[in-house]
Amino acid sequence: MGCFLLASGMGMFASEDLQWHNKCMPALFYREPWRCWDRGHIELRVVAKVLQLHTKDKTMALRACGLIIFRRCLIPKVDNNTIEFLLLQASDGIHHWTPPKGHVEPGEDDLETALRETREEAGIEAGQLTIIEGFKRELNYVARNKPKTVIYWLAEVKDYDVEIRLSHEHQAYCWLGLEEACQLAQFKEMKAALQEGHQFLCSTEA
Repeated sequence: MGCFLLASGMGMFASEDLQWHNKCMPALFYREPWRCWDRGHIELRVVAKVLQLHTKDKTMALRACGLIIFRRCLIPKVDNNTIEFLLLQASDGIHHWTPPKGHVEPGEDDLETALRETREEAGIEAGQLTIIEGFKRELNYVARNKPKTVIYWLAEVKDYDVEIRLSHEHQAYCWLGLEEACQLAQFKEMKAALQEGHQFLCSTEA
């Protein structure tokens, strides 16, 4: 069945329905006007549904999840001033720096998404990380004119010298102390998450 797209890019109608409307509606109106009403009513309902979905798509918040990954060089862990955060630089756009993160896929829970994105973007497997209990932060901001929510957990690499393998989505990475990481992060929401993560680690036995 042939199809055509609305100018808005949302939804599809069968082209044979359009042909039926153009060829049959005028003649049918005179013979069986009630059928025209039924057909027109259905078409109006379809159009209304498409417009509803289009509006919902514009207002629904994007959802992403990631890990604020860090390392500490001292063993035992008695000096939290040695905490370094992993930031990745995006290959596109303004080349911003963030921890690994990405959109939630169907069937995933939030933490599964965060672990998958970390594996895909930084090459770090779940078994190479320790998720820090008690820390979870939700960031809400506007990205590309759409509301976006990002959930972050804290995770420490088990190997201080873990290998980072970037995907095509990123062009560079850095291990940085809190002050330097906040300078690169740029966005206030990300800076606040890094600061809160650092404070959490310094105030607990994590």
